[in-house]
Amino acid sequence: MLRNPRNDTSAEGSSELRDRSFADAGDRGTACLSESRSHLAVPCACVVCGVQRGQITESEAMTQPSCDRNLRLWVSLCGLFGSLRGTFVTRNSRPNIVLLMADDLGIGDLCCYGNNTVSTPNIDRLAREGVMLTQHLAAASMCTPSRAAFLTGRYPIRSGMASAFNMHRGLVWLGGSGGLPTNETTFAKLLQDRGYRTGLIGKWHQGLSCASRGDHCYHPLNHGFDYFYGMPFGLLSDCRPSETPELHRRLRITLGVTTAALALVPVLLLVPTCARWFVVPWGLVLAMALLVLLFFLGWYSSYGFVRRWNCVLMRNHDIMQQPVREERVSSLLLREALAFVRRNMGGPFLLFVSFLHVHTPLITKETFVGHSKYGRYGDNVEEMDWMVGKILEVLDREGLANHTLVYFTSDHGGSLEAQARGAQLGGWNGVYKGGKGMGGWEGGIRVPGIFRWPAVLEAGRVVDEPTSLMDIYPTLSYVAGGILPVDRMIDGQNLMPLLEGRVRHSNHEFLFHYCGVYLHAVRWHQKDCGTVWKVHYVTPTFSPAGAGACYARGICSCTGDVTFHDPPLVFDISRDPSESHPLSPDNEALFDSVVQKVEEAVRAHRRTLAPAPQQLSVFNSLWKPWLQPCCGNFPLCGCDKEDDMEPSV
Repeated sequence: MLRNPRNDTSAEGSSELRDRSFADAGDRGTACLSESRSHLAVPCACVVCGVQRGQITESEAMTQPSCDRNLRLWVSLCGLFGSLRGTFVTRNSRPNIVLLMADDLGIGDLCCYGNNTVSTPNIDRLAREGVMLTQHLAAASMCTPSRAAFLTGRYPIRSGMASAFNMHRGLVWLGGSGGLPTNETTFAKLLQDRGYRTGLIGKWHQGLSCASRGDHCYHPLNHGFDYFYGMPFGLLSDCRPSETPELHRRLRITLGVTTAALALVPVLLLVPTCARWFVVPWGLVLAMALLVLLFFLGWYSSYGFVRRWNCVLMRNHDIMQQPVREERVSSLLLREALAFVRRNMGGPFLLFVSFLHVHTPLITKETFVGHSKYGRYGDNVEEMDWMVGKILEVLDREGLANHTLVYFTSDHGGSLEAQARGAQLGGWNGVYKGGKGMGGWEGGIRVPGIFRWPAVLEAGRVVDEPTSLMDIYPTLSYVAGGILPVDRMIDGQNLMPLLEGRVRHSNHEFLFHYCGVYLHAVRWHQKDCGTVWKVHYVTPTFSPAGAGACYARGICSCTGDVTFHDPPLVFDISRDPSESHPLSPDNEALFDSVVQKVEEAVRAHRRTLAPAPQQLSVFNSLWKPWLQPCCGNFPLCGCDKEDDMEPSV
């Protein structure tokens, strides 16, 4: 694993450390009082009979035999001084929640995960002041299905957000008809029902409309968010005219070449007439020319205007920019995120900041250009870190830091195939094999996972247990006092006992790694000994031969151009996180029993799956003019309502 060299404290060690600090409480004297003024009284709560850990309340603490009169006085003073800047914080309080999700960030791109050549001081600060997960996993290695699982706590195949096709493994058109089903309950909806003000700033990529332009059935506001400002799709290289197109690039080249070839047919039909060999009816020539024109318009009406159709900025249901002014969008999003915190600081809020960073086209402020050693990509990572710092700064300034659970992650691993003119435009996945779009290989699904909640979580802890983005759903429900839906399978697990150090092992025994609708790999967390086995049934075929990614294709396939393994590839992730040394019956005595145990788990898992409408089907993935959001009169869509609203950050 990529371990944090600063502190790899075990649960027992951290518990012992806390108990020792409680024993030494009487010696802290005036230090506790001074800290209470500057840190919302949390340090006082930490030293008084376990109040901070939620084991007893403040009133109960005063009656404990082990609490002498001085400590009871400190409890009272802490409550008094804590009220100077905000609410007295205990584990039983409902915290504010800030979720920070990067787009396509590699786990190896952050200093706290072992990179010593990129500057990420603000994300590193979160890790230093919170709990860092080293085996945190996305439920898919592509944006749409991974984010669907994150929002719902369920494998994307359960909601129909997994594809059976290689070309559209995520939503490809804002004017498509697929999206996160309306009967799915997101964590935003759970918290909204608990009185939270909920906001999404940034990328959505879970669909927009079902049957008509403007019905917005998949819109964030119909999935539990009170406020939305951002791109309902997300950034693409197509959003910048100077960039090489990204969406279905090979298909577009094929369609262009095919159109040129077909256009020769009417010309060739004129040759016999011009050469006076025989007369070709003009009606046939015109009919062929019309067919070529219709073929061209059929694909160019969508692919020729990707920037205008997909690159849209919205506030709630209103289009603010079409196409988005890509050079300003990051500043606008940061402005909105900070404003949301200030507007809602009086009550519990959930803010989901879904960064457009670090997806191509890597649009970066001029002040960050040239900052890093890694060109445009490194500059973009460092700008995102600066944005994280601005969000943490407003929490500090408004006295909210100790009463806010902050979480940072990425939707999946870095894109290895993202390249242009010899420059790498995608992330680095550390020691882990593979990347974005590569099914079960570790590099595409292992992501950063950092939690900070100063009033509750011990700073500097590192947890090396399998966890999932799906775990955020039940974890947020738990800390907000909500109730999980009982009418559906929830695949995530509540992380709080693990984060707080109350348990040593993750509740996940098996995690299933899909590529679209195809099960490529399974992870078995053998709790009795702590070993983590990884079994691959299918792996993508890298191209060219010997490469570590699908450079020739642009992205790896889930089916077709893949390799099936019988017997499966087996790795001990505990000892071989880079998946470099496959095991066999010859070098691993447990090989057969591991394979048998995992196959039993697969059969049990498949019995829990129920048919769901395929949101990424061919029909749903087609661009539909009648669903295309449009500011103005279709097809002459275009506006910029942010012209007179300059960003303040």
